[in-house]
Amino acid sequence: MSVAMAPIKRERLEARVTPEQKALLQRAAALEGRSITDFLTDSAQVAAYETIRRHEVISLTARDSATFVAALMEPAAPNDQLRTAAQRHRSLISG
Repeated sequence: MSVAMAPIKRERLEARVTPEQKALLQRAAALEGRSITDFLTDSAQVAAYETIRRHEVISLTARDSATFVAALMEPAAPNDQLRTAAQRHRSLISG
């Protein structure tokens, strides 16, 4: 039976904090029975994933979703600008 090896940690981060911030972080880490380093890196990683998710995922209300689906199911007819753009595209692509 093989044991998975933990990734090698070679990178280092440093931060200056106030005494109050340090005491708060130490207390939180102690309450979870973890080192302050483990507590900080895990907390920062969770916060980073959440920040990325908030910026990359589009959330719609039920009303917005219904409007979006309706636009997909019943698209508006092309206007003159769209027809002109399509003709220009065809002429550029074909040659």
